Amino acid sequence: MKYSKQEVMQYVLEEDVKFIRLAFCDVFGKQKNISIMPGELPRAFEYGIAIDASAVTGFGDETHSDLLLHPDAETLMQLPWRPEHGKVVRMFTCISYPDGRPFVQDTRSLLKRAVAEAKKAGYSFSFGSEQEFYLFKLDENGDPTRIPYDRAGYMDIAPEDKGENIRREICLTLEQMGIRPESSHHEEGPGQNEIDFRYSDALTAADNAMTFQTVVKTVAYRNGLYADFSPKPLADKPGNGFHINMSVKAEDGSDNLCPMIAGVLEKSCDMTVFLNPTEDSYRRFGNSKAPAYVSWSGENRSQLVRIPAAVGEYRRAELRSPDPTTNPYLAFALMIYAGLYGIENRLDLPMAADINLYKADNATLAKFERLPVDLASAKACAASSEFIRAHIPAAILDIYCNQTN
Repeated sequence: MKYSKQEVMQYVLEEDVKFIRLAFCDVFGKQKNISIMPGELPRAFEYGIAIDASAVTGFGDETHSDLLLHPDAETLMQLPWRPEHGKVVRMFTCISYPDGRPFVQDTRSLLKRAVAEAKKAGYSFSFGSEQEFYLFKLDENGDPTRIPYDRAGYMDIAPEDKGENIRREICLTLEQMGIRPESSHHEEGPGQNEIDFRYSDALTAADNAMTFQTVVKTVAYRNGLYADFSPKPLADKPGNGFHINMSVKAEDGSDNLCPMIAGVLEKSCDMTVFLNPTEDSYRRFGNSKAPAYVSWSGENRSQLVRIPAAVGEYRRAELRSPDPTTNPYLAFALMIYAGLYGIENRLDLPMAADINLYKADNATLAKFERLPVDLASAKACAASSEFIRAHIPAAILDIYCNQTN
């Protein structure tokens, strides 16, 4: 349910809400928040709530540190793991400078602009996410270990799969928050799990991706576990992927899936540093269903993009290179711009790669463009890209390409 500002204030009054969390993220997608009391809500809606941005990664230094958070009433959610009496709710925010100008490094606003540009061109994009994570045991001090919660494998069941009840609690918590999980299962790695979402509009999907990680970490900790979303938690085991499903609808009813995919493929190397922003991201590529080359196919999970078996409204493309350290607002925005590029230039898809690239010989692999092999290569690719410079603010590009991660 999407609320108006007046409905939010009425909800807070009638439902015994005592704390309101205003959520945002830094340029790398790490979620932050500040809590305000109900009496501050009218001020938050009218003027915004000031924060010191100098301590937030990528938000600037002490010389210009004041920013304002403006809550988005439509994103109101109760946090069901907090007390029933004295409830806690959360809203995502947009960020501005004190003079009212939109904050350049606000990646949520960047995604909103991408959605608006697509709509102006006559297209709407939908996204669904599939995020993987490991569950590790905690030590006697409550710190995470590298001991997996179980030793189960792909789609195993209890008792080998000890994460079954954890996933159930996560899914039920998400449903209480109005988010619709589609499916969940044990993944290939020991203690590794996956939960998939039904598609939605770009901004909602990105907000839900942010919420998902918070819910998973919270539920895991309540059960004495640590949820790890890093790309390669265990060196000799499968990495964690953030598979992004994308579809497009045109106002004129035309079918644009193929040119959309062609655009994403053509700009995939340029986008990689934003989809895979850490050194460990590149240790995941090329094995255990993580791609290494720019290619596509129908149902082949060794490809960068695959078109899953589906019909009608469920027909979509799945980008398999991102990992959960990506900022979903940046990822979805860039995928929209790449999709628009493909559609507006009527790009043709290259030939499908209906082979297993993990087992292909060097002569076969030489026919395909390779994704950046490490973070430095990905940074260089983005820094030299006209496409990236056209759609990513210079301040964000500089942070991603020049900062030591």
